[in-house]
Amino acid sequence: MSILEVHNVSIRYMTGDFKEIGIKEYVMRRLTGNYKVVEFWADRDVNFTLEEGEMLGIIGTNGAGKSTLLKAVSGIMEPTKGYVRRRGTIAALLELGSGFDGDLTVRENTYLRGAMLGYTRRFMDEMYEQIIGFAELEEFQNRPFKQLSSGMKSRLAFAIASLVQPDILILDEVLSVGDGAFRKKSEEKMREIIGSGATTILVSHSIEQVRNLCSKVLWLHKGEQVAISKDVETICDVYQQFLDQKITLAKAKEFLYTA
Repeated sequence: MSILEVHNVSIRYMTGDFKEIGIKEYVMRRLTGNYKVVEFWADRDVNFTLEEGEMLGIIGTNGAGKSTLLKAVSGIMEPTKGYVRRRGTIAALLELGSGFDGDLTVRENTYLRGAMLGYTRRFMDEMYEQIIGFAELEEFQNRPFKQLSSGMKSRLAFAIASLVQPDILILDEVLSVGDGAFRKKSEEKMREIIGSGATTILVSHSIEQVRNLCSKVLWLHKGEQVAISKDVETICDVYQQFLDQKITLAKAKEFLYTA
């Protein structure tokens, strides 16, 4: 039995006059037909399954529906159509800056984030030095969190999240934070987590990260599932050619379908 099953997942956003008008005006416009609604499908009929220990890389240009799909997989958002089935615990690192209080210190925020993830005070006491050391923030422990750079904030969020041992771990662009040395350290930590048996989903704009870490790849384009395969090298090669405008999306689909 798969640890994660995504079946025909489609996610729709709706925009219209209700954004700017009150409920009374909304009802009157509905009754008179003077009302406009625009539907936008962020994802359409996405399908994949993951087994224990697999790592899925999700690739695609901006607006492909990657982050929206992760919200559905993690349970933050319900699909408009289709369903997501999960087994075991799940931890999602989607918005690295969320869950922190800018006026609290780095130390206080570390404990706050740990509590939000369900860690006990005793566990955080034992792991605190390791977290701060991994994030390379030893000299900033008593600084207000709002004084940190975005990269520092992301490093701290990753360091805290990497302590958890979930059955399913979801990461959205978190391995792109920091300098080259920290990215390498993050990748090594990810390999350690994967080696422990966690099933992982990684969204990344780095094709090399996907090549090096992932055992399966899902390519999304404007909400459409272009391809999914365990042939990581082939999909990454074709996707790179698409990014370089050497082939069209139609040619890419044709090649991957016949490959």
